[in-house]
Parts: sequence; structure tokens; C-alpha cells
Amino acid sequence: MLPVRGAVEDSRGGARDLKNARYALWKNPESLTTSQQAKLAWIEKTHPYLYRAWLLRQGLRLPFQLKGEEGKHALQRWLKWAARCRIPEFTELGRNVRRHLPTIHAALEHKLSNGLVESVDTKIRVITRMAFGFHNPQALIAFAMLALGGLRPALPGR
Repeated sequence: MLPVRGAVEDSRGGARDLKNARYALWKNPESLTTSQQAKLAWIEKTHPYLYRAWLLRQGLRLPFQLKGEEGKHALQRWLKWAARCRIPEFTELGRNVRRHLPTIHAALEHKLSNGLVESVDTKIRVITRMAFGFHNPQALIAFAMLALGGLRPALPGR
């Protein structure tokens, strides 16, 4: 039996609308334009499962904005919410967060992150690509010292 033509078009239209709403889902709520806010309101009415996932995502940002004891309490509330949300991806994320809870609490308490280390690692990878083709590792070391440490080593031939 062939599907009803109108039903197929309606389902494609809904998917097309969701595709066009992805920027509203990606952006932070404070950065949304008025049309993106309208899209988010439409998602709230028509796709409650997706809207709940968006709310959980936003809720996970809060502990890292608050930091300290307030952040720890917000994270505990989020973990309870994620455990009962019935979205498998978020319940799994909640279990992973619980597994690493002492280190996350330490990061919230001491306001530490590994962002600087990740930044240096990315720069080293770029420098390694730039130094590809040189015949000795001294060129890579010189590139790294120039880019990362601000040191000015004597360059070969100068």
C-alpha cells in the first residue's frame, strides 16, 4: 500500500524545519536572534523530546559558569535530572559524569581546566605540519620555541 501523499510531505516539512533550526539549538541562549528564539519556541511546542535535550545541555553549562560550591550543587541537581530524563544519551552522560565526579569537583573548586594544555598541543601539531620536509629536527624545535615560548633561538645559517 502506498503512503498518503500529504503525510509524507508533512514529515519532510517538519524535518526541513528542524534542519533550519539547528543554529538556534547550537547557540547559547543569550546569543539567539529573535527568529532563532521563535524557532526554539516552535521546537518547544512541536518536539518536546528535542527541547528537553536542549534544556539538559543548557543545564550542564550552569555548574561551570557558577564554579565553587554553587557549581557543585548545580551539578548534583543536573545529575538527578539527567538520571530521570529518559533520554538514553543523557543518562549515559550522567553516569560518566558521576564516574569522574571527584575530578570535576576539583575543577569547579579550584577553577582549573586543561584548555591551555589543549591549546599548546594543537599549536605543536600545526608546527609539526609546518616543519614537514625539513631534514633535521632542529627546524621543528626552532619553530616550536618561536611560536610557543617566545624564545628567539639562533636560527641555522644566521
